Amino acid sequence: MNKKLFKYLEEKVLFVRKETLKIHKTSSEIRIASCLSDIEIFVVLYYGKILKFKHRNITWKERDMLIVSKGHGAVSLYPILADLGFFDKTELITVCNDGAKFGSIPDCSIPGFETISGSLGHGLGIGCGVALALKKKKINSEVFVVLGDGELFEGSVWEAVMFAQQHHLDNLLLIIDNNKISMLDYCKNTIDLTPLDEKFKVFNWEVRNANGHNVEELHNVLTELKEHKKNKPKVVIADTVKGKGIPKLENDPLCHIRYLTPEEIDKLLGELK
Repeated sequence: MNKKLFKYLEEKVLFVRKETLKIHKTSSEIRIASCLSDIEIFVVLYYGKILKFKHRNITWKERDMLIVSKGHGAVSLYPILADLGFFDKTELITVCNDGAKFGSIPDCSIPGFETISGSLGHGLGIGCGVALALKKKKINSEVFVVLGDGELFEGSVWEAVMFAQQHHLDNLLLIIDNNKISMLDYCKNTIDLTPLDEKFKVFNWEVRNANGHNVEELHNVLTELKEHKKNKPKVVIADTVKGKGIPKLENDPLCHIRYLTPEEIDKLLGELK
């Protein structure tokens, strides 16, 4: 059964990669490298049955909540939400058009997005507040936060890390897209936070490392941690490659601000199998 699931997840990864490239073809302003590093994370959360949701009732009281803090990498979530019926697939061709609600950085006017995420470093703090409120209301739901590793330079993130531990938010699960490149350079050249896992352990978080492009590994780790209730917040440090699958972008320290030409995208779409 699991082999079937993992094959299905890999097929969905390919589907989302293609659809994200198609969006970039008509909307060159989206941060394509950042959108390509977190695809497996979103695919496993939604198609792997990790998240509890109802696409026809987006305000369902008992839903799990996903807060995408790295808004510049969230366009790859558009095809998933459209595929699952949160909104019509025709919306995907409007991304970044004048007057369209689908921009390069999503907000909560789009079904499936819980917050505005344009200002980096705030997603974990919001997640902490939501997780604490759910505990107070005795609602058995999980709060997931997807954070970019460059956001870890923000002091507000570490305030939230301490807050989560102080309040024993074991219904909070942070996933770090650890692609090691921020806007203009490798993260280690700005502030070297290695070893990252040890820093979270010092703050008494339950920590797991995972290959962020291996759907089986991600699914197993997220399944385990979702059920892990030991009065500790939880974090998965998902090691990823920025610009995954695009040789021109992979490991380019400036890939965050690069774009692909329509001709390059057509060639890539023909090669992706």
